[in-house]
Formats: sequence, C-alpha cells, structure tokens
Amino acid sequence: MQRWRGLDAVPSGWGRSVVTVGVFDGVHRGHQQLIGAAVAAGRARGLPTVLITFDPHPAEVVRPGSHPARLTSLPRRADLVAELGVDAFLVLPFTAELARMTPAEFAHEVLVERLHAAAVLVGRNFTFGHRAAGNVAMLTEFGGRFGFTVEGVELTTDNARDHITFSSTYVRACIDAGDVEAAAAALGRPHRVEGVVVHGYRRGRELGFPTANIASPPYTALPADGVYAGRFVIGGRHLPAAVSVGSNPTFSGTVRTVEAYVLDVDEDFYGHEVGVDLIARLRGQERYDDLGALVAAIENDVARTRIVLGV
Repeated sequence: MQRWRGLDAVPSGWGRSVVTVGVFDGVHRGHQQLIGAAVAAGRARGLPTVLITFDPHPAEVVRPGSHPARLTSLPRRADLVAELGVDAFLVLPFTAELARMTPAEFAHEVLVERLHAAAVLVGRNFTFGHRAAGNVAMLTEFGGRFGFTVEGVELTTDNARDHITFSSTYVRACIDAGDVEAAAAALGRPHRVEGVVVHGYRRGRELGFPTANIASPPYTALPADGVYAGRFVIGGRHLPAAVSVGSNPTFSGTVRTVEAYVLDVDEDFYGHEVGVDLIARLRGQERYDDLGALVAAIENDVARTRIVLGV
C-alpha cells in the first residue's frame, strides 16, 4: 500500500481511482464495512482504492481544545486499512486553509483534480467542506457534474436487538467506561494502547512484579482506571500481561500511567515502541493500606489474567 501525506505526495500521472473519505479513527467494524465496499468497487472496476484521512482530527482545528481521544495512531490506522486491501493511504493535514475549503472546492480539487475519482464511497452521515456544509446528497450532485458515482454506506451493527450504530464515539465511550470487551466487539479486535517504554519509579520490581511503563502520545484513548488482562505487543510477539491503568493511589500518585507486567518474561523493554491490547477488565483501581495487601492483590490479578488468557 502506498502512503502519502498531503496532496503534493500523490504521484503525477495518477489515474482514475475509487475513493473513500473519513477520519477512520479506530477502523471499527462500521469503517471496515465502508472500506470493504470501496475495495470491492475498486476491484470490480479494475481501479485502485484510495482512502483519505485527516491529521490532526478536524475537531481540533475547528474547535481548538476539543480533540477527541485517539483510538489509533496514524501508522496503526494505515496498517489496519492495508490489511483490508486499500491501495493508497492519503493523509490530508487538516489546516485552517483546508477547513475553509467549500464542498465544491474539496470535490473538485481533491477528488477530481488529484485523485481522478471514478467512484466515491462514504458513510451515510458523511459531511465535508467549510462548516460541514456538504453531505452525501451534495456530493452526489457534484459527482453528476464531475463524472464520479457516489454511494452512502450505512454503518450499523448486525445485531438487530441492540441497534447500535458503529461509531468512534461509541467505542470511546466503552473504553472510557473500562468496558474493553464491548469496545473490542465494535472494533473487531482488542483496543490497543501504543507508546514508548520509559523508566518509572521501579516500585513494581521492588515488589517482585517488574512493569513496563508506557508513555503514550497526547490524546490517546486510555481506559478507566483499573487492572486489565491484556497482551503486550512488541515486534511480532503478543505476550500475556497484567496491565494497570491509573495513578497508583497506594503511593499517593497523581499522574495516570499505563504499566504492563509481562508474564513469564524478564526483558529490558526500555526505549521500545510497544502496544498493549486490552482483553478484559479485572477490577477497578484500589488503594491499599500496606504493601502486603498490594502484593496479594497483584498476585490475584496475575492469576486471573492467566485464566482469562488461557496461559
């Protein structure tokens, strides 16, 4: 899959293509439906599929300070859509200038002039252009004028009982509540927290449970404070781990951290880019009056993690 940042990165002489547009944060099951439809349309026409996403999140530019919690980093997002068969991943820097672009300008300059769209597939509630003035109906009108077809795809659950619309907002709400299992059901995979392993206070090692302290980028979607069964992802390995999210109240901590105790492995992970896949919440965050009680709780967390992960 080709990866481009900015319209100038689109190769000169790029031919016709099938395009899908959205933030695609999370690449959840609704996004997967849309992307799958775009890839299928591209293959049926013998054309490459281009996915357009934005960085930073448009909300941060339109309403500074309102950046929603990020479900996936751009590299992770690119990897996920590549697995779905997308041919080109185009990141448009969302600037004040781009935010001022009218719907007609966006359709002509981005979809027609640069990507030569033959078909555009978007979510049914898709909006675009200055003040989100454009919608699927308007895009369809532009398609008739500029020579591309438009399809609005419904992003809904296949569970008729729940009537849940797949959305990044819904996934964020699940994660914020600590319901990582519901988040995984909507994502089609466990939610992953990514970051770099940094030095901490080494309290875990002193207690007999050395942890990898993960410094995640700003806006990362972190789950509710508590202890989780998860998998520590480094390189191609997915290692079982008990994961603590919170401020370490037993030690009067004030900063939220993510710490992973990797089971049955004693390695130096410092400085490595890693991920933590959150599988199940074991309990909420608690404060203990003495270290003995804390150690007993950690031992129980590790035992439950083994049961949940089957290791």
